[in-house]
Amino acid sequence: MLRAGLQTALRLVYPPRCLICGGLVETDFGLCGPCWRDTPFLAGLSCTCCGVPLPGASDEAEVCDDCLTTPRPWAQGCAALLYRDNGRRLVLMLKHGDRYDIAGAAAGWMARRARPLLREGMIAVPVPLHLRRHLRRRFNQSALLARGLATGLGIGWSPDALERARHTPALEGKTRNERFTMLDAAIRVAPKRAALIRDRPVLLVDDVMTSGATLGAAADACLAGGAREVCVCVLARVAKEA
Repeated sequence: MLRAGLQTALRLVYPPRCLICGGLVETDFGLCGPCWRDTPFLAGLSCTCCGVPLPGASDEAEVCDDCLTTPRPWAQGCAALLYRDNGRRLVLMLKHGDRYDIAGAAAGWMARRARPLLREGMIAVPVPLHLRRHLRRRFNQSALLARGLATGLGIGWSPDALERARHTPALEGKTRNERFTMLDAAIRVAPKRAALIRDRPVLLVDDVMTSGATLGAAADACLAGGAREVCVCVLARVAKEA
């Protein structure tokens, strides 16, 4: 009773606010009606490899033209949002605005999409940042998402199973080929965590997928380290406007 009373008092002093606009909402870490409506959640038919939305409806597994042209090293993938409008805003607020509170809600959205990807013994692993970038940003947003996603799915996770073997420039503005070239062999399994990856299915976690170059490098590293299979889950997927 005392705990319930304290929670009620806290809600009176600090009422729940919308993650995006700051308006009043009924529950913590949620979105108000208008912001929810304007957030591009992914639902319906999507590519089973990269999560990009596809037209039509089908009960069969479908793969987009991009994944047919450029085979992915991972088995399956999904995304929770499209990287536009409020989807882009949420990613940038988490990534550059020190909005750690977004990670918990985002991980819940990701978990709903990732549940069909679950395998026995699966471990969630975030795409790593290079130490230089990690120190500048102070945290790895993908690790925050991986922790929440692992909790939501009831699986293990490791924040440092992968590491950047070398620093790479920011990928914004780079062509597809430049991204893949820059990231070739840039990620590896951390030697002290090699046993966590070996002979296990891995769920790679990142905030955004654009070309898939970063996730591809991370998946290659996991497979080279002996992972049984790799799947991917991202908060937001970049897709061409229909």
